[in-house]
Amino acid sequence: MPSYKAPIADMQFLLHEVLKAPASALPGYGDLEPSFTAAVLEEAGKLATDVLAPLNAVGDREGCVLENGTVRTPTGFKAAFDAMKEGGWTALDCDPDYGGQGLPYLMQSAVGEIFVSANMAFNMYQGLTHGAYSAIHAHGTAEQKAKYLPKMVTCDWTGTMNLTEPHCGTDLGLMRTKAEPQDDGSYKITGQKIFISAGDHDLAENIIHLVLAKAPGGGEGTKGISLFIVPKVMVNDDGSLGARNAVSVGKIEEKMGIHGNATCVMNYDGATGWLLGDLHKGMRAMFTMMNEARLGVGLQGYAVAEAAYQNAVIYAKDRLQGRDVTGAKNPTGPADPLIVHPDIRRNLMEQKSFVEGARALTFWGASLIDAAHNGDKDADGLIGLLTPVIKGFQTDKGFETAVNAQQIYGGHGYIEEQGMSQFARDARIAQIYEGANGVQALDLVGRKLASDGGKHVMAFFEMVKAECKAHDGDARMTAFVEPLKTASKQMQAAGMFFMQNGMKNPNAALAGSYDFMHLMGHVCLGLMWTRMAKAALVCLDEGRGDKSYLETKVATGRFYMARQLPLCGAHLARIESGADTVMALDAEAF
Repeated sequence: MPSYKAPIADMQFLLHEVLKAPASALPGYGDLEPSFTAAVLEEAGKLATDVLAPLNAVGDREGCVLENGTVRTPTGFKAAFDAMKEGGWTALDCDPDYGGQGLPYLMQSAVGEIFVSANMAFNMYQGLTHGAYSAIHAHGTAEQKAKYLPKMVTCDWTGTMNLTEPHCGTDLGLMRTKAEPQDDGSYKITGQKIFISAGDHDLAENIIHLVLAKAPGGGEGTKGISLFIVPKVMVNDDGSLGARNAVSVGKIEEKMGIHGNATCVMNYDGATGWLLGDLHKGMRAMFTMMNEARLGVGLQGYAVAEAAYQNAVIYAKDRLQGRDVTGAKNPTGPADPLIVHPDIRRNLMEQKSFVEGARALTFWGASLIDAAHNGDKDADGLIGLLTPVIKGFQTDKGFETAVNAQQIYGGHGYIEEQGMSQFARDARIAQIYEGANGVQALDLVGRKLASDGGKHVMAFFEMVKAECKAHDGDARMTAFVEPLKTASKQMQAAGMFFMQNGMKNPNAALAGSYDFMHLMGHVCLGLMWTRMAKAALVCLDEGRGDKSYLETKVATGRFYMARQLPLCGAHLARIESGADTVMALDAEAF
């Protein structure tokens, strides 16, 4: 069975040496002293290692079962969920007015990574609740917030988002679910939603569904969509639970992975719901939840890869196969461990450098969200630009990393009892849900680059330029600065190609959007590695911290800059080849 240990040293390095969180003026950051964050992360790590990780294989093997209209979760999930609730882990960054602890979103992200790495399917139950909480908190009335949020903060009640229908996924304008207004101000919701994660389960006494539906008078397309609160069990005015609502589970989907999370077909048969936010403005309210979910999925991408990587390292050190070409490293044994071989090292270094770079990008993104929540419009614009990159690039590379970790095991990686298959299968969904990665790339190139007149992407380029300039004269940083300069120029060249060609031939831009998302992803990780390397060198110069850890950090960064960042050149070449070869065939020729 695979094991997992929270990477607390790396998280602490990011929080305190790279982001320097306690020095930030953001509310709550001054309390994030090293001793405090270490205590929080260590306790989360214990829950993850001792309780959640052992249930990961159980959830994969047993899956969820629909019995008499109710979903039964795998053995041990209910006790683990109760332990998570009792520890207050569901309330970390929630509003204290509703029972939350009021910590920054940054700490929610760090703890979230730990729980995802240990058991992605399990963590989705409370993760989706957090998204629904955020939507109600942002768009609900005072009465709605008082009625639902305290129980959602504690996860006594959980939450879902209901968008997709059998005939429409990304194109929500095709939605058929209807909302008919009633005399008492409520609505009757009728329709079917599919792919609803945590749509039903036995972990909580109620489930608060957020459902997109079309109310009369809204017109065609997404402009006519509204968002509704539809509880599984009706909530009385005094907060007690009443009668069962007219919402039911049609079936549980049989999936490639995340078997421990119930992915449901939900049937709404005149279910009672209440408008959340403004009528016919449901997309705005839903995107509060969707944007948080996309960042959370980006985190899932590297968090599952972290768990797979940890086990691949253990196997590579233990498994004896072949001899080191430079001389035996285990002369008294029948063979040397796998880790002596250059291609195994190459594989592991790709995994390690991606995971640590993605963690840095995600933590930085979380700090931008905290700034945006406190009125920083520039931070809001920047995280809007970065969101499709964090979601799309990190989940693509996260799946690739999980597969590469499986590869370390050779044939044993293909055998279910080793557990590596589950990491690959679980990681695969992150590329698809919350907006498939092709859609993320289109959003990045089609909308985010031009947002506010290109202000935010230009700010990003200036940020990269300033980072490079800050290290002028430091020879130790040359291996970081020069590749980052080159990659940034390649990203700018790609943007210029879109500007020069996109207006007269939109396909020229859209055909290169996926490559641009990956090109920008590499530039982002290059920026993160440059910051991490400098922070590590400062610590070494000042004699602070674990010398071995810091030297390893710098060496890992050099690998990324030398071996991964040059991929930006290939992405640029593909972008500049335009759309002609992509669109050359008629549909009938495929």
